[in-house]
Amino acid sequence: MSSNTDVSLSSYDEDQGSKLIRKAKEAPFVPIGMAGFAAIVAYGLYKLKSRGNTKMSVHLIHMRVAAQGFVVGAMTFGMGYSLYQEYCAKPKP
Repeated sequence: MSSNTDVSLSSYDEDQGSKLIRKAKEAPFVPIGMAGFAAIVAYGLYKLKSRGNTKMSVHLIHMRVAAQGFVVGAMTFGMGYSLYQEYCAKPKP
């Protein structure tokens, strides 16, 4: 039975903060989508008390659709940005 202790564990040594920063640099629209989602949810909770005659279920559906729309938009722009970097902005050898 051989034990190979030369395995690199550099990915396991990374703390949460540096991992989040590295992932944000690789895909910059993911944190933007998360922040937008949180902002829309916070706005929805703030406006919850002054919704008027609107039913609670309708208000929650509108907030869910807005938050999901923002996340899908951020993902779409992120994919477009990624494709642009991969195929258009890449210098040709």
